[in-house]
Amino acid sequence: MINIIGLGYIGLPTALMFASHGVEVVGTDYNKELVDTLNHGRTTFEEDGLDELFKAAVEKGIKFSSEYMKTDMYIIAVPTPYDKDSKRIDPSFVTGAVENVLDYAPKGAVVVIESTISPGTIDRFVRPIIENKGLVIGEDIHLVHAPERIIPGNMVYELLHNSRTIGADSPEIGEKVKALYSSFCQGEIVVTDIRTAEMTKVVENTFRDINIAFANELAKICRSDNMDVYEIIRIANKHPRVNILSPGPGVGGHCISVDPWFLVGDYPQTANLIKQARMINDSMPEFVLGRISDIMKENGVKSVSRVGLYGLTYKENVDDIRESPTLQMLESMERHLASGVKVYDPYVEREICENQYHDFDEFLSEVDIVVILVGHNEIRENMEKLKGKIVLDTRNICNLPGTYRL
Repeated sequence: MINIIGLGYIGLPTALMFASHGVEVVGTDYNKELVDTLNHGRTTFEEDGLDELFKAAVEKGIKFSSEYMKTDMYIIAVPTPYDKDSKRIDPSFVTGAVENVLDYAPKGAVVVIESTISPGTIDRFVRPIIENKGLVIGEDIHLVHAPERIIPGNMVYELLHNSRTIGADSPEIGEKVKALYSSFCQGEIVVTDIRTAEMTKVVENTFRDINIAFANELAKICRSDNMDVYEIIRIANKHPRVNILSPGPGVGGHCISVDPWFLVGDYPQTANLIKQARMINDSMPEFVLGRISDIMKENGVKSVSRVGLYGLTYKENVDDIRESPTLQMLESMERHLASGVKVYDPYVEREICENQYHDFDEFLSEVDIVVILVGHNEIRENMEKLKGKIVLDTRNICNLPGTYRL
């Protein structure tokens, strides 16, 4: 049996995937309301294929509990935020889960940490917890790091097909965990040491962040001298060894917008390019606000209450709002004492902010300027509804005449 700790965006689909492939699973979460929802047969967030996977897992006998289990295999998939001042990882969720696991784990149990962590987190924070309890790592408890590698909107497919990394102190334990993940993972599974696994996951997301930052800085340069960044990127990408990404309103989610800070926090003297990329991407919500201000002045729109922000999530066609550029923009506006902007997102049903609408047509009827911040299918398929509106398209998806872009 596997006891999976943490039933959020990573832990839940992972638990369901194991269970649906015949592995005995108990999913544990401290949030009793979440556990009750799952036990009543309902998933806790929207994701393509998740309900079907949930049904298959329930049919195979998956259980959900707020209690830890006594078993020989634990997988920890809890959040890993970072301290916004020091930029260092906050390991408290991970260490708390490990401490709880040790109260139940029998001799020889394997503790797998799936949560994304900075290089050295297990050495600095996890090993001391085990050793302070008088346990011997490698005998009483085996440690493994198997970082997740999936993206909201395509979780089920990526769980099945993406390659995985297993970091372990011993090859034998690494192979044991590899065999477990092979129950469903069709991608290549690489076994390595723990610190390499920690670093590899952070490096993957940092690479993506740096490439996004280049596109965003290019957009700022082109805007400053009245050049079309999209046409420049289109032509440059015809070079066989060039692949510039598209600029956007910022970087959200709990991976790309967070993980690079781990390296900045731990290596402040050397992670210079990484830090600059983070600062560029974090500056984009303010840049978009500046574009909105210029467009308002150009078109004689005097009240921010006539501005509508389309999209609250951090990416298209999901309900995940973590580190959303739109929320960053709203926070910035609050700091500048601006209020009244309208907001709408078809995927966000719960109330997140003031002046949030839940009907697209009603939202459009209340605004003169529409700022496209997320490229949901809904707006892609209903561009004709934007006719007569002033449109700022930060995703380069609107072909209506007169559309403003980054």
